Amino acid sequence: MATDVSVVRVFTDADGRFGNPLGIVAAGDVDEADRQQFAAELGFSETVFVDRTESGTASATIHTPAVELPFAGHPTVGLSWWLREQGHPVDVLTVPAGPLSIRYDGEHTWVRARADWTPQFTFHRVHDAAEVAAADPSAYDSGHHYVWAWTDEEHGTLRSRMFAPMMGIAEDEATGAAAVRLTGELGRSLNIVQGAGSRLRTTIGDGWVELGGRTAADASISV
Repeated sequence: MATDVSVVRVFTDADGRFGNPLGIVAAGDVDEADRQQFAAELGFSETVFVDRTESGTASATIHTPAVELPFAGHPTVGLSWWLREQGHPVDVLTVPAGPLSIRYDGEHTWVRARADWTPQFTFHRVHDAAEVAAADPSAYDSGHHYVWAWTDEEHGTLRSRMFAPMMGIAEDEATGAAAVRLTGELGRSLNIVQGAGSRLRTTIGDGWVELGGRTAADASISV
């Protein structure tokens, strides 16, 4: 029996280009024991399995092709946007790491999380955007590596790429968790251009990081 998978791209630019694809599946459609294999077969950098509960809330689990994650940025932003599009906007989205506060601001969807909920990333600050562009994914065969450079340090704007072979992801187009972690380490709000041109924004205050961006729908698939 086919399983329906909604597909969205998270952290697009203002014209709806770029963004990181996300698969969204109803939790009841795939047994918990089968979700990791299902995500691996789909091949998206992350797939979420969502359970809509009472009005204003939902819960989800998050899987890369290789592992389940307690929290991730692009799945939670994208899922929260999609839920609103389905007529079920949420104030709280619960993932294994904890409850996330959600808000909608025009085209942007924002999630509020703790930096320590994210995986440990190795951050490689390089000289400029050209050096970021020249990074070779094959040079990273373990761990989670985030290569970045300021493009306008005064205004918190940077260029980045992310390589996560341990998650089964050679290169991630837009990595919300890394943006949250780097925001926590630098202690300042950021405006990030990652990958081919995806756009992520963060703010920080009172020990919490808020992560936001635009999302666009792609064609659904059946598996």
